[in-house]
Amino acid sequence: MNPASYWLDTAPPFIGSSPEPVSGRYDVVVIGGGFTGLSAARTLARLGVSVALLEAGKVASEASGRNGGHCNNGLAHDFSATAAAHGIDRAREMYRAFDAGVDLVEEIVRSEAIDCHFVRSGKLKLAAKPAHFDSMRRARDVLAREVDDDTAIIERGDLRAEIGNDGYHGGLLYRRSAMLHVGKFGQGLAGVAARAGATIFEDAAVTAIEELAGQYRIGTIRGTVVADKVILATGASQHGPFSWFRRRLVPIGSFIIVTEPLGENLARDIMPGGRTCTTTQNIGNYFRLTPDHRLVWGGRARFAMSSPRSDLKSGEILQRQLRAVFPQIADCRIDYCWGGLVDMTQDRLPRSGTHRGMHFAMGFSGHGVQMSTYMGDLMAREAVGQDVANPWRDLDWSAVPFHFGKPWFLPFVGLYYRAKDRWS
Repeated sequence: MNPASYWLDTAPPFIGSSPEPVSGRYDVVVIGGGFTGLSAARTLARLGVSVALLEAGKVASEASGRNGGHCNNGLAHDFSATAAAHGIDRAREMYRAFDAGVDLVEEIVRSEAIDCHFVRSGKLKLAAKPAHFDSMRRARDVLAREVDDDTAIIERGDLRAEIGNDGYHGGLLYRRSAMLHVGKFGQGLAGVAARAGATIFEDAAVTAIEELAGQYRIGTIRGTVVADKVILATGASQHGPFSWFRRRLVPIGSFIIVTEPLGENLARDIMPGGRTCTTTQNIGNYFRLTPDHRLVWGGRARFAMSSPRSDLKSGEILQRQLRAVFPQIADCRIDYCWGGLVDMTQDRLPRSGTHRGMHFAMGFSGHGVQMSTYMGDLMAREAVGQDVANPWRDLDWSAVPFHFGKPWFLPFVGLYYRAKDRWS
């Protein structure tokens, strides 16, 4: 198995990185070259703002290029629970931000002619237990009444038109959701930002941020820049001067395997609906097909950080899960196996605002393709003084108790969620 991300391995390389030392003065410096930072850099450059982007490695090479390739609308939470916690108006604003995120990704793909196989496929959430399907019915009634009537219940007897497995008890379809090749989208977005005028420095890990008379001096391993404004788009970075954020984000490994090309007939047999799919377990799975008829199968598998050894162990678990759901392809070859880090918040809601005068957007908790792109654009506009409606404004963001950056407690969290999956 290739330990690389399928998306990164099959995307053309970005060739617009500046080879010069990191230096100069900019209106805005963006730290982080995933979808959040690239989207912010694109917007700023198109607004005529001088902008530099600093990426520790290669653009879109971490969470943005190591996910399942889903671009889904809908909250990670039950809408009614979100409304109870934050009020119905704020819950609607949060939900609609995900809709707007999918719309923005599509608008960028279309207007910038990024060839990344973007398709409005719809997302199907599959009920693993009868009780989960009962909850889905109630949830869909609330969604249709309050915020999204473009959803539908799929009865168990109708699931065969969507998925070649009889083990699920029904589904909830979100028609606005999409899928795309995230590697090609990331490289394309970087190219668009660079052509618009953004200076992109790869292999430029940030080592220090210093405030100087209303400006910021940012040190990197390749030099130093000065900026009037800073946008932090670092996600779950484990290095650099971001300890305030590390105490508030839990980096959780998420793991993915990709099959060999299955052929059109076999791919249609296992996934006739062609949707992005997720399951209702806390430690569940997410999956979809690629344009060349591979199955992309992901999940938490193990509550552990991503590393070569951890990715391989998780891949073995994912293979067993895949074969149990789709025995039709039990003998297929697995071509790719990799892991990545999800920047999880305690309540699984994103965070975006200012810290020490710097703008930030992160904590997308596994729903980052659409929301990171959307929030990067929003933070860019906020940084230049535009009035924007930030759906995550004023949310409390306390440090996780006894967490100082290394998530020592993940095995215990895994045991808790496995117990919930078994008994709920």
